Amino acid sequence: MKFKMQDKQNQLIERISDKHLVVRVDIAQQLHVARAVNFRGIVVVDPLAFENNEDGFAGLLKWMDKPSKI
Repeated sequence: MKFKMQDKQNQLIERISDKHLVVRVDIAQQLHVARAVNFRGIVVVDPLAFENNEDGFAGLLKWMDKPSKI
């Protein structure tokens, strides 16, 4: 039996619980946009636009810590 990629993705999705924060990032050449959702897919904070550099990624890490305090 061949293991399908969709089966693997479904297994990973099933492991997401109410303790997880899912961060989706739309990448671009200069400016990226991140969005944080809870385990149900509900947006928990406003999206973040950040630059493709060290300061931008440091800001992303700081931003990702914010939803856990809500």
